[in-house]
Amino acid sequence: MAFVPQIKVPATYMRGGTSKGVFFKLTDLPEACQVPGEARDKLLMRVIGSPDPYGAQIDGMGAATSSTSKTVIVSKSTQPGHDVDYLFGQVAIDRPFVDWSGNCGNLSAAVGPFAIHAGLVDPAKIPENGICEVKIWQANIKKTIIGKVQITDGQVQETGDFELDGVTFPAAEIEVSFMDPADGEGSMFPTGNLVDDLEVPGVGTFKATMINSGIPTIFLNAEDIGYEGTELREAINNDSEALARFETMRAHGAIKMGLISDLKEAETRQHTPKIAFVSKPKAYTASSGKEIGVNDVDLLVRALSMGKLHHAMMGTAAVAIATAAAVPGTLVNLAAGGGERDAVRFGHPSGTLRVGAKAEEIDGEWSAKAAIMSRSARFMMTGWVHVPGDTF
Repeated sequence: MAFVPQIKVPATYMRGGTSKGVFFKLTDLPEACQVPGEARDKLLMRVIGSPDPYGAQIDGMGAATSSTSKTVIVSKSTQPGHDVDYLFGQVAIDRPFVDWSGNCGNLSAAVGPFAIHAGLVDPAKIPENGICEVKIWQANIKKTIIGKVQITDGQVQETGDFELDGVTFPAAEIEVSFMDPADGEGSMFPTGNLVDDLEVPGVGTFKATMINSGIPTIFLNAEDIGYEGTELREAINNDSEALARFETMRAHGAIKMGLISDLKEAETRQHTPKIAFVSKPKAYTASSGKEIGVNDVDLLVRALSMGKLHHAMMGTAAVAIATAAAVPGTLVNLAAGGGERDAVRFGHPSGTLRVGAKAEEIDGEWSAKAAIMSRSARFMMTGWVHVPGDTF
């Protein structure tokens, strides 16, 4: 019996922040996959190695975590004043599904370097030495991101001494600015409240701050749900009952935020909203063995992504944390000590992260102009990714 041979597609494997994924130029994709639809989704799933009932993604480029089951498509921008369009696809591990509902803040840091390397940025913008400011249109949520990429001898500077908790080796620093970071249209606080009572039948009623900034996120108090806020991945991810409770709370929060109308819809919207819990500063030992002291952070945050506790912090959730911290009275702000602030340093399972954001209230509506953080990125492999020719 004859089988269809494999095809090869130009691709780049990159780390961005504490995530990694497979990057494509839109025009390098097979013609049928250059537009949204079933063919594109099938190609990306096969590239990553999903769906995999074993949960390991052995037959693909994914590494069986929400941080590594990711794809990015970049093209010359269709938007005035922007350099490139950036589309993010979060690939489910064990189901045939690609979630296009949100952005990946960590991989946002890699878009600028990739775009320069791929020839998608006007050469006139690239200095021989210095900073190249890449203006990115985030196509999933229709927002602007600015990446400041270091250039040496006309090439992207990747190596450096910038250290990022959750990433083993140092690299060159990339400043990433998320402009007008409220996710999508409508209010930054979709319920109209800074704190709501989130009723979850069979689980309980909890105080919650629900915000659309960076990515839709539901924040709970750690102590209200039986945690300290110092937990590492194993404490949550090895507890199937806890994961099920978090997913139930996330689904009910999504309804309250107006993101879905039926609980079943949450199954096909895994990437958003995120759910996280916060607490006041406490000393703990990070997953790397690094000791985090009470005075090292303003608060502690643990966040779940795609049904599991994240090993560090999603970049978009970090934007949500910083924005919520800047608004007096939110659970995040109160955990950080209350009052006004334009930056916050929080503890996560891998260490700490500082993010700046400034929020303002106009006519009773809160908004944020920008959230800024430092990340790093690195090219890990360039060439072709191979998939069976009958994949799509």
